[in-house]
Amino acid sequence: MAKKALIERELKRDRLVAKYAAKHAELKGIANSAKHSDEERDAARQALQKLPRNANPTRQRNRCEITGRPRGTFRQFGLARAKIRELAFAGDIPGVTKASW
Repeated sequence: MAKKALIERELKRDRLVAKYAAKHAELKGIANSAKHSDEERDAARQALQKLPRNANPTRQRNRCEITGRPRGTFRQFGLARAKIRELAFAGDIPGVTKASW
């Protein structure tokens, strides 16, 4: 089980990313657009730097919904590999069966 503080930090990042998503996308579009002048693009890059660091979507980390484990997490299930194995063997994940050959 991950520390409660680390899980809460990740939730805080999620809220910040959601709050600044529109502004971040707009500034990113201006900064990467060839239609705008160099001064406008530079101003957009400066504005991007002034946004909170944790408002950047690349700082988010996928974590297991049950344990909070940051590594070995499958996006399809939102669970860590160990929890997928436990739940699949118990038959709690529909459509997932143990492979045998």
